[in-house]
Amino acid sequence: MTDSVDKARFFVCHADELENNQICRIDPPGQSPVAVYRVQDEFFATDNTCTHGEASLSEGDVDNDFIIECPFHGGTFDIRTGEAVDFPCVLPLKTYPVNVDDGKVYVNLNAAQLRA
Repeated sequence: MTDSVDKARFFVCHADELENNQICRIDPPGQSPVAVYRVQDEFFATDNTCTHGEASLSEGDVDNDFIIECPFHGGTFDIRTGEAVDFPCVLPLKTYPVNVDDGKVYVNLNAAQLRA
């Protein structure tokens, strides 16, 4: 049996199911969770686990400045780049390309980027 999950085009949801400033957590098979964000009608994806602690970023708050606040210690990240913005977070998050095609949101899980 072969793995039928397309990690290069992993389906997340229909675009209209995610409102602005809302976050969706996905749990791809064999991979750590990913947070998918909709801000100002754009979609972004990062690792879901904060690099400072074992907190789920999808349980945090994202604002119109593209900043996600970790619900554990209040550190922040830029969801566009994964860059740690506020202490105590200092290590960046991996980011993933997001594509919206025919009203469906897809994440390319094979193309993670980590900004140093």
